Amino acid sequence: MNTNTLQIVDVHTPSQSFSIPHSLRDNTLEDLYDRLSRKMSTGGTLAHVGPGWLKYEWNTTFWTLDDDSDYTIFSWRANGTGETPTIFAHNPETPLPVPPEYQNPSYYAFRPLPPAPLQLSPDRTGRPASIRSGRSGRSGKGNAAEQIEDYKLDYQTKFNKFHTENGVRTVTGKIGPVEGVRMLLRKGHRHVYLSRAFALQHGFIPADTAPGHYGYTGLVQIGKWPITLGRTTTVHDVYLSEEAHFDVILGRSFMERRGIKLDALDSTSVICMDTGEKVDCDLVVIKDWRGEVVTIT
Repeated sequence: MNTNTLQIVDVHTPSQSFSIPHSLRDNTLEDLYDRLSRKMSTGGTLAHVGPGWLKYEWNTTFWTLDDDSDYTIFSWRANGTGETPTIFAHNPETPLPVPPEYQNPSYYAFRPLPPAPLQLSPDRTGRPASIRSGRSGRSGKGNAAEQIEDYKLDYQTKFNKFHTENGVRTVTGKIGPVEGVRMLLRKGHRHVYLSRAFALQHGFIPADTAPGHYGYTGLVQIGKWPITLGRTTTVHDVYLSEEAHFDVILGRSFMERRGIKLDALDSTSVICMDTGEKVDCDLVVIKDWRGEVVTIT
């Protein structure tokens, strides 16, 4: 590749910053998702970058990168600036880091806030007095800074509570010959995934599988399998996953194929738009041995 024509995109996450090679003109949004998924995968856990993960800034406002229309607008806006395109990436199912954890100051949620505006302080007679300069130890500057920090901590606490205590959507269906399987609905995952333990137990992969095969060295497809949800069966590519909490994860490929419609106000409402059928949905909250909520990514 000719480095003189290399085009890059700068990426800021809550904990790090990096750049990836990407051409807004020649590459697609799916290409961007794939490159970020590989880049952000850590510790053997594959990131599934998709809708809800990415934002960018334009005219002091933050915009999402969830579909091809968003990407087209982003490309047009970025090409008009002459600067390196910048995006912000974060798994919406993962809580933001809180002190003493590292917070990347380049990530938009952790940028230093502008100083509080100077205020006129009326005296006891009600007449305007001097402007608070912030130089005195008795000025309002210290209180304003404390209020800002309290606001940030309160916001992060509420954010984490919302994303961990509302549960995740699960449905019950059939995959291959196995019936009555609880399956996780997840837009943040791109494909359909089987846990390794479930795949071994039901013969989706050989019983003598050794480390270094079937997913330990990367994402591996284990074939096409029929999946039944409600009254309808469809066939999908299935991949192996190291997810230990759910036997099956139904990602975007399944949800788009069946036209799964979710209700933001009623988390238990799941409708298959290809047939119009409403399927039963349970919200599941997983906790560890300490009773703390486990975030499913």
